[in-house]
Amino acid sequence: MKIGIVGGTFDPFHHGHLEPVLASRDTMEWDRILYVVAHRQPFKVDEDIAPDWHRWAMVTLGTSDYDDVFASDVELARGDVSYTVDTLEQLRAQYPDATLDWIIGDDNLAKLDQWKNLDRIFELANFAILARYQSPLPAHGERLRDAAARGPSGSIVFTHNPTIPISSTQIRNNIKQNKPIDAFVDPRVSRYIDHYGLYKGPYERNLD
Repeated sequence: MKIGIVGGTFDPFHHGHLEPVLASRDTMEWDRILYVVAHRQPFKVDEDIAPDWHRWAMVTLGTSDYDDVFASDVELARGDVSYTVDTLEQLRAQYPDATLDWIIGDDNLAKLDQWKNLDRIFELANFAILARYQSPLPAHGERLRDAAARGPSGSIVFTHNPTIPISSTQIRNNIKQNKPIDAFVDPRVSRYIDHYGLYKGPYERNLD
């Protein structure tokens, strides 16, 4: 089995989170795609975000048309800071024989050497890089493989995908200004946001 894994706050979940991944699915031969909803991202620990289960619910709604795409609560259940290496340890134990591809945008490449225990991450999974800004390669270029040649772990693979110029920040700003967001999110996500009045004001931050 080959599993593509996308981590993020998904605040809110939008087409830019989903469509590039779906476009890469056949080339990468992913049998399953997991969207792992972060409790607290390491580089965003002080940001004001929507409560955990609202964000998980929006991912669930936004992926519900696809039988092979799932929202994962593994980081929400664990709590504390959501380090990728800890999540991959859990997923590797759950899927010991699978190829695990951790999916990131190419704008995250420059920070890759700041990730906790990066060498262990490469022992557990590959990195699949979505095209967003055509950022330069980090110092880990020797790990490059094409999709067909990659093994269960240790490689960096660049996908071929459309770029979707949408950001969660833009969507939140539209909501605060009473502007439409239907072009950016699944209709079920839009209704959910409206029903619960999300992004109209600040939240109490839960750091448990």
